Amino acid sequence: MSGPHATLPPHTGLADGPVYLDYNGTTPVDPRVAEAMRPHLTDFFGNPSSSHPYAVTPRRALAEARAQVADLIGARPGEVVFTSSGSEADLLALRGAVLASGRPRPHVITQATEHPAVLETCSALERLHGARVTVLPVDSDGLLCPAALAGAFTEDTVLVSVMAANNETGALQPVAELAALTRSRGALFHCDAAQAVGKIPLDVGELSVDLLTVVGHKMYAPKGAAALYVRDGVRLEPVVYGGGQERGLRAGTENVALAVALGTAAQLAATELADGAPARLAAWRDDLHQRLTDGLPGRVHLNGPEKNRLPNTLNVSVDGVLGHELLAGAHQIAASTGSACHSGTHTPSPVLTAMGLDPARALGALRLSLGRWTTSGDIETAATALIRAAAAQ
Repeated sequence: MSGPHATLPPHTGLADGPVYLDYNGTTPVDPRVAEAMRPHLTDFFGNPSSSHPYAVTPRRALAEARAQVADLIGARPGEVVFTSSGSEADLLALRGAVLASGRPRPHVITQATEHPAVLETCSALERLHGARVTVLPVDSDGLLCPAALAGAFTEDTVLVSVMAANNETGALQPVAELAALTRSRGALFHCDAAQAVGKIPLDVGELSVDLLTVVGHKMYAPKGAAALYVRDGVRLEPVVYGGGQERGLRAGTENVALAVALGTAAQLAATELADGAPARLAAWRDDLHQRLTDGLPGRVHLNGPEKNRLPNTLNVSVDGVLGHELLAGAHQIAASTGSACHSGTHTPSPVLTAMGLDPARALGALRLSLGRWTTSGDIETAATALIRAAAAQ
């Protein structure tokens, strides 16, 4: 085997547990990322904003990390604003744009399968800031039609927010087309790219976006490390007020260790993208799908687009079983469903129901997401476990 996977450092956290197929939920921290951040938790403790010698190394490390994130997405270092999470980055983008617009009743457009970090922020903007929000429907693949977006603009539209890739189905939205349309109408375009950055090549210039969310724990950095790309010239209201850090948009002394972790993760992701990791994952994803289809003939149905999706993501429903019961029977793997459990009652995934799936099929869905430590043996183990569990129900 060629490429970085051949020399991947072992991950002891996965050694004795079930096969991990929930990389879209969170990724293990890459040991190389942990090692890079370690000195900034111990030796290099200085405040990067200080003027004495203890600040020099942290300040340089912060600048390098910013450049590494920028390189991964085709941005300039000064356009990268570090945040504590993707949800915070989304909040800064949406709330920041709405409040900075100066409109008495600003209009925001989004779509039905967005992450709750966007949809709940939109709800809060309506409730607290007098915004008007349009949530557009998606087709059966979970994709937003550009014509639907074109018909939704008003004179007061200040922002469109559409994700790059869906966290459940992996569906890839036509971001470049949607962003170009938005720019022609004089509004800003935000893209929550939490699931896409590091998994597929992304360039903010080619996409023509104004704002883009990057999340560390989706690409082998620790939780608590994230960033927002803010195109030069875009005005946002700050999300945290204070000392002027992060272009004045997020005050507070920077967490240098987590910034270093995110930067290192971005650099590793760039290397893996260049060395063909997406193709390797897509091949194993398709192998898993084929094994399930062969082992459960006529019972396995793909949810979302067949081609236009993330290379690591497989969302399928199995006839005659509930997703959570199937996973409970397949204890050799760790994966997830899109359903939510409230007081013992499971409700279908809002993403899948927005795509028009009936409740039974939505409740039978599994999200199987592969990643850096997935092996061909994992695929065989997972397929065998799921087929046996489904046959037993």
